[in-house]
Amino acid sequence: MGALPTAIEPPPTRAPARRVLPWAIVVLWAAVIALAFPFAGKLDDAQRDNVVDYLPASADSTQVARIQQALPGGESTDLVVVFHRDRGLTDADRAHAQERLDAIADAHELASGPPQGVPSKDGTTLMYPVSTTEPGTDNDARAALVDDVRERLGSDPVEGLDAELGGTGAVQTDMEKVFGTIDGTLMLATVLVVAVLLILTYRSPFLWLVPLVVVGAAAVASQAVVYGLIQGFGLTVTSQSAAIMTVLVFGAGTDYALLLVARYREELRRVQRPYDAMLAALRGCGPAVLASSGTVAAGLLCLLAADVNSASGLGPVGAVGVVCALAAMLTLLPAVLVLLGRRVFWPLVPVHGGEPKQRRSLFGAMGTSAARRPGVVLAAGTVLLGTLALGALGAPGNLTQEDTFTERPESVSAMRTLADAYPDSGNQPISVVVPSDTTGRALEDVRSTDGVASARPGRSGDGWTEITVFAKDAPESAGETATIEALRAEVDGAHVGGPSAQQLDLADTNARDRVIVVPLVLGAVLLILIALLRSLVAPLMLIAAVVAVWGAVMGLGGLVFEPLFGFQGVDPSLPLLSFVFLVALGVDYGIFLMHRMREEALNGADPRAAALTALRTTGGVIASAGIVLAATFVVLMNLPLVPLVEMGFLVAVGVLLDTFLVRTYLVTSASLLLGRRVWWPGNLSRTGRKEGTQMVSEPRHPEPAGRR
Repeated sequence: MGALPTAIEPPPTRAPARRVLPWAIVVLWAAVIALAFPFAGKLDDAQRDNVVDYLPASADSTQVARIQQALPGGESTDLVVVFHRDRGLTDADRAHAQERLDAIADAHELASGPPQGVPSKDGTTLMYPVSTTEPGTDNDARAALVDDVRERLGSDPVEGLDAELGGTGAVQTDMEKVFGTIDGTLMLATVLVVAVLLILTYRSPFLWLVPLVVVGAAAVASQAVVYGLIQGFGLTVTSQSAAIMTVLVFGAGTDYALLLVARYREELRRVQRPYDAMLAALRGCGPAVLASSGTVAAGLLCLLAADVNSASGLGPVGAVGVVCALAAMLTLLPAVLVLLGRRVFWPLVPVHGGEPKQRRSLFGAMGTSAARRPGVVLAAGTVLLGTLALGALGAPGNLTQEDTFTERPESVSAMRTLADAYPDSGNQPISVVVPSDTTGRALEDVRSTDGVASARPGRSGDGWTEITVFAKDAPESAGETATIEALRAEVDGAHVGGPSAQQLDLADTNARDRVIVVPLVLGAVLLILIALLRSLVAPLMLIAAVVAVWGAVMGLGGLVFEPLFGFQGVDPSLPLLSFVFLVALGVDYGIFLMHRMREEALNGADPRAAALTALRTTGGVIASAGIVLAATFVVLMNLPLVPLVEMGFLVAVGVLLDTFLVRTYLVTSASLLLGRRVWWPGNLSRTGRKEGTQMVSEPRHPEPAGRR
């Protein structure tokens, strides 16, 4: 039987629907944005960046932080005033230091009493531990206190004498100031990056504006929904999760737009009316886009099983962003494109019945090269990824709190000065809370614990008493870690917290979360892929590919973070979060490729032709999407926090590696080697077309995005 025509025109659509439905969708979205905009603007003020918002929910140090907040006066603000002169302090320096401390004590109510200076053995440094409950748990009040203390220290400066303010209170204040600059900087940079890439992709003075405006609408809607979740369900949203949501909305939303616009342009050459062409485009790429967004949302929601508060809170926040991007791209974007008609593509307007300008396809050439020796290509790519993954063996240790900034603030500089001047003693307190009726015995047990230099009782209330402990060893050293573990083991009924204990608990809990969340993510993504591709082999192949990419980029991070970026460690949450993003987002491109390959197979193409045609027809648009998504995550690398820089680097490199190596060469090579078995156990593994089908159409060859 001869081949039927390459396309079957959809049935005529009623003219009123073509005119009314797009306008109705635009009006509906305009109403949504008008209602959402005031609430979206409140999200910044609703974000929380307290210590407990980033800690494991069940950890010992988190219990301490919560108890401290309930003690009289709220959580204490612990500061350390540091005076330092390289060649040694003079008597005039000490007098000046005491004068500054007296001024601070007169201006603020200090819980620790009159400050007593502790000189270093080498005579270069003098530190004054200062604690106050004056700000309570009010972050603004604490920031005002820190600013006032710094202003008093800086007044009447002495030449050659450095006066700095450190301690946990100062570090938290500096961190919150950094968080306060993230949202505006991130939004502006992301918009600019996406706009530039869309202009380069479409080479049109108008078309690039459409997806950018639509993704902006999705961003506003997502911010309003997240604010509603905060008010209605008490969802905790940190500045980190809000920043990542912005990147996800712009990155994923633009990806979906690129795929839809490319398919719409293809259909405009086959179908006369834009409305009907858009319906055909949605039927063609809609399932892939739905599955793509579903994998990302499902993967993010798996983070709800994490015990680390910042990770579990990121799950629903990120999922809301992806769902809002999906809704906008499948409703508002098609409506706007239909209303604007073909002229939106000017000057490269697709003509009905015309053929795209034939140019040499880069991805066609890449597919042909992979087809010559698919076994060799697959083996070489696998060895390359495995070699990169070995770099994880040389990765630096966990990131300390002081190393979380890309540019060292005063609080971190002060703590570094203390670490150098007091190498044999701790300068960061360990907080121990015990039942008030056991305070005396607990204090004796604390003081007799190996590694404890000093301990003193502090506030009491609500059945608990706080004991401030200083270790003999430097903060976050192996010796101090042993002291924390000894306190937890030897002091009955005690909870041990403080910055060092928090970092220890974060590392332990993140390791536990990986064991639980990783299988959940893999299972959720696998089920979605099976439902979309009607196969077991193809989904397993895609899962293996993205896991290999994650291992490779983790190894690459281990090779470059310290030598190239100068980072002193890896954020404990990075392995888990990067896994979720790379698996969920990386599978997207495999979905686009394999869905088109399945479509070609259903139309009667043999396995080799289906694989190469799928790569040739999707290569350009997926490459554009991968570059856009990678670029949006690169924006995170311009922020002043090391965890976000590390996250941006790993995800961006992983997306590019998946786009140009794994999907193009490895997945294609594996598909060529497997042949029809890639669709096992579905019908396609036994026959080249769907049972009962009456159509065997020739493969279509649309131009890659950006090459029209």
